[in-house]
Amino acid sequence: MRLGFALPQIGPHTGSEALITVAKGAEELGFDTLWVLDRLLWPVDPQAPYPVGDGSLPELYKIVLDPLETLTFVGAHTSRIDLGTSVLNIPFYNPVMLARRLSTIDVLSGGRLRLGLGNGWSPDEFDAAGSAMKDRGKRADEFLEVLKAIWTTDPVEFKGEYYSISKSFIGPKPVQKPHPPIFMAAYVPAALRRVSRYSDGWMPVGIPLGGVAQMFEGIKEVARESGRDPETLDLVVRGLLEFSETPINGERADFTGTPEQIKGDISAAREMGTSEVILDVQFSPGVDSVEQVVARMEQVWELAQES
Repeated sequence: MRLGFALPQIGPHTGSEALITVAKGAEELGFDTLWVLDRLLWPVDPQAPYPVGDGSLPELYKIVLDPLETLTFVGAHTSRIDLGTSVLNIPFYNPVMLARRLSTIDVLSGGRLRLGLGNGWSPDEFDAAGSAMKDRGKRADEFLEVLKAIWTTDPVEFKGEYYSISKSFIGPKPVQKPHPPIFMAAYVPAALRRVSRYSDGWMPVGIPLGGVAQMFEGIKEVARESGRDPETLDLVVRGLLEFSETPINGERADFTGTPEQIKGDISAAREMGTSEVILDVQFSPGVDSVEQVVARMEQVWELAQES
C-alpha cells in the first residue's frame, strides 16, 4: 500500500519554507506522494454546510495556496515523490486550459502527477467561479472526455454539448501514458458510475472505512457490468488525522484517537485492499506550525511502518 502525505498548503503558517521542509522531509522518509486540495474561498455566511464534521468550514481555509502552483513549486524541490491533487473541483476550470497546466506539471516533474478530481459542493464557490450546479454531472462527463482527448490524440478535435475544440495540436502531452492516473471523489450513484467509467480509481474522504469497502464493491460491480476489469480500479483513502492522548471509546471517526488507534485504522485500510492512504495532519488540534507538521509526519510514518 502506498503512503501519501498532505502538504501544509492552508492556514497562516503555509509558505515556501514550510512546503520545502515538509516535501523534502516526506521524500527522505520514504512517502510515495504529496497532495494538495482545492478551496476557492471561505464564505462569511455560507449557503450550504461543510459536508465533513459538524458542518462548519475550518478557518484554515481563509488562506489557501493554489493547488497547481503549489505542486509545480514542490516538484522543483523534490526528485522522486509523486505529486497529487485531492481534489481539483471540475466546475472551477476550463478543460483545455487545465489539460495543458497538468501536462506541464507532469513533464516538468518527470511523470510524477496523480490527478484527483471532484465536482464541488459549495454554492458560494460555484457562484464565484461562474459555474452552474444543476448540470455539473453532465459537464463532468464531457470534461473528462476532453481531458483524455487532448492527452491521447494529435491533432485533437472535439464537439460536445459544453466544450468544443477545432482540429488542433495541443501540447505538450503528459510523460505518463496514456495519461496521468485519474481518481474521482464521488458519493452519489451517478457520480459513482462516473468513477467506474472514466477514472483509474475512487478517492473518498469522510466515509467510515466499513462503508468505503461496501461502496467500492458497488463501483467495481458497475465496472464489471460495463465490460471493464474491476481490478484495474484503485482505492485511495484520505485520512484526516486527529491525535488524542487517551483512547476514544464508543463512536470514533477513522484516523482519530491515540497513535495505537490510528495505527489500527491504517492496518484496516491495508487489509481491505486500499491502494494508497493519504494522511493529512493540517486539521489536527495543536498542529499550528511547520515544526509540528513535521513531527506528526514522522510519527505517522512510523505508525504506518508498524501497521
